[in-house]
Amino acid sequence: MRTLGAFFRLVRFPNLLFIAYTQTLFQYYVIIPAYHHQSGAHLSLTEKVFWLLVLASVCIAAGGYVINDYFDLNIDRVNRPKRLVIEKTIPRRHAIIWHLILSLAGVLFSLWVSLITKNGSIVVLNTIAAILLWLYSTTFKRRLLAGNIVISALTAWVVLVLYFAESGLPWNMYSQAQAQYVSSIYLYAVVYAGFAFIVSAIREAVKDMEDRLGDQRHGRRTMAVAWGLRSTKVYTASWLTVLFLAVASFSIYFSIRGYWVLPLVMVATVIIPCFAILRQLWDAHTPETFARFSQWLKWAMLGGTSSMFFLP
Repeated sequence: MRTLGAFFRLVRFPNLLFIAYTQTLFQYYVIIPAYHHQSGAHLSLTEKVFWLLVLASVCIAAGGYVINDYFDLNIDRVNRPKRLVIEKTIPRRHAIIWHLILSLAGVLFSLWVSLITKNGSIVVLNTIAAILLWLYSTTFKRRLLAGNIVISALTAWVVLVLYFAESGLPWNMYSQAQAQYVSSIYLYAVVYAGFAFIVSAIREAVKDMEDRLGDQRHGRRTMAVAWGLRSTKVYTASWLTVLFLAVASFSIYFSIRGYWVLPLVMVATVIIPCFAILRQLWDAHTPETFARFSQWLKWAMLGGTSSMFFLP
């Protein structure tokens, strides 16, 4: 039981649940309603195919978390000594085996989806995602901004992969009904993928500030190490402002159309936490404070994603 609990911590089980939750909401509150509103459209993500794609996403992400902890062992001894799993409970050689099993399973599930849907982009792009997670752990996270951009892009991919699964055909082969159906999904895919990218970019910068001491000791050139706290705070505040304005515009748009619940949810779960972080950011210096900001951003991500429940 102790080993099982350690394994769930290693693969970040709550984060995996959130990936499945995000994709489930997009499937049942964006894709399927759009399909039902467009007579003559073809649905690629049937029930079976959708859950195969969710399994692929979860396995690839889990493999990425394992390999990240594998290469971060020495840094985590400084930054998160109480949360260590590798070597403390799970041997390093077992961790690398689990990474390979999970990543391969994710690629194989992606191949299965591609064969069923006749859409080769899914297995190709998900394989690239698995490779990027390896490169992030070994290379990108040691380079200024590269790691932050890769993780933010992969967070956005959680939503975009569903759109790519539905838009597999070349545009010139679409029927008019299919083109309108795919187009209606595209807007929401861009909105929610963009939201995920920005929140992830902010959170990665906050984590850089939280982990500055351990990163500095082990020669990592993160923003907080290379630029210092002040410049990293300016970068973070800039993204927070972009997020604030984007969500405010989104909320105003739906308010004008007479949909009030969705804007209220966005204000309560995204705008208020962002404003609170902006107010406290300049006086923040301790890892504990930055860890609190990171938790608030997790709740903002959850709240913004849950707004799909209230889409018209």
